[in-house]
Amino acid sequence: MRASHFWLCLLISALTSHWASADRLLIINGNVLIGDDRPAAQLDILVDRGQIETVAEDLKSVEADRVIDAQGRIVTPALFAGITAAGLSEIGMVYEAVDSRLNDLYTGLMHPEFDVRKAYNPLSSVIPVTRVEGYSYSLLMASFGDRTISGQGSLVRFDGGFDSFEGKTTIYVNVDGSSGNKIGGSRAAHWMLLDSAFEELSVDDDDLTLISASGKATLKAARRDGLFVFRANRASDIYQVLRFSRKHKLSPIISGGQEAWMVAEELASAGVPVVLNALDNLPGSFDGLGARLDNAALLHEAGVTVLFTSGETHNARKLRQVAGNAVANGLSYGAAVAAMTSLPAEIFGGKPRMIAPGLRADMVIWSGDPLDVNSAADQVIIDGVLDSMRSRQTQLLERYLPEDAGLGRAYINP
Repeated sequence: MRASHFWLCLLISALTSHWASADRLLIINGNVLIGDDRPAAQLDILVDRGQIETVAEDLKSVEADRVIDAQGRIVTPALFAGITAAGLSEIGMVYEAVDSRLNDLYTGLMHPEFDVRKAYNPLSSVIPVTRVEGYSYSLLMASFGDRTISGQGSLVRFDGGFDSFEGKTTIYVNVDGSSGNKIGGSRAAHWMLLDSAFEELSVDDDDLTLISASGKATLKAARRDGLFVFRANRASDIYQVLRFSRKHKLSPIISGGQEAWMVAEELASAGVPVVLNALDNLPGSFDGLGARLDNAALLHEAGVTVLFTSGETHNARKLRQVAGNAVANGLSYGAAVAAMTSLPAEIFGGKPRMIAPGLRADMVIWSGDPLDVNSAADQVIIDGVLDSMRSRQTQLLERYLPEDAGLGRAYINP
């Protein structure tokens, strides 16, 4: 009964992840980072029914149903969790808990119409674990499987809703060397197949050989209104992405980009953003021999829009450390904050993520500098609602943390 009671509590927590919120919420004495490159300023924030109504220096006399005194702590927009499979991958080694990729599909075709949003589970334990660390949205990805085109996704909000998607449809394309062995034994096979697939957009449906009629319609729509995220680390692969995108009139984004600094001018000229992990330094493969810690700083200096991802779904919260290391290696603090708050929403077509009147009240009150790993999210606010700050991990902590500090955890029998 004890185990069943624990899991029942866990389910109830997932279903009621937010506290009931008053209509009008007032945060006073906040050291507010708006979400762009402006420095922090002492401001108060008034929220009315989920939206930010006023941001000003002194609102203490304004009537509100609930008042939170930030006591000088930093307040930011809720953060972007990077490119993840949150809500699609619970336990990697359990087949029924992973819905993010295509493998060994019997058709043998590429399926850009494979839409991972249809498998998204907002009740996944990964969501509150990530949310209580200060993250409110992510780019939901079709993970790279055994096809050059992996599928499609979009931005997803961590608000607990079953239909929490927004922004532009995003097609995921893998052109790095690690998957070349799966696609004909060479990364050149990726480009051969991609060129052939896009040539099929102009033929009759009866003559399609690499994509289905639905896939053809998906690619046409994405070329017109969507985005294409290319997984590429080697400078030469990134260069090929730029050429291919010009040829086929695509809006590309580079994911990975360990050697992106080598082609920074080309990326800036083409207006192509790069989503990278600023912890990448020592090469993990021959694709990243030129990886360096100041990659983000060099790209930003060249005029390239830089975003961050940790490359991990279950540890997406490490992204603050990623951004902090980028700052430690030359990126401006304001650029790092924007890369984690407002810029991802802007790039991927979502609703604005800034602390400004008229915008959704997604905010975090921090114990200290959000780019310092010693800091933590004291309070997360989504749509003006105070999060319960509970997750599977906090519940496990409550259950197993010993009450007697003189004994180790192994001696405690719950």
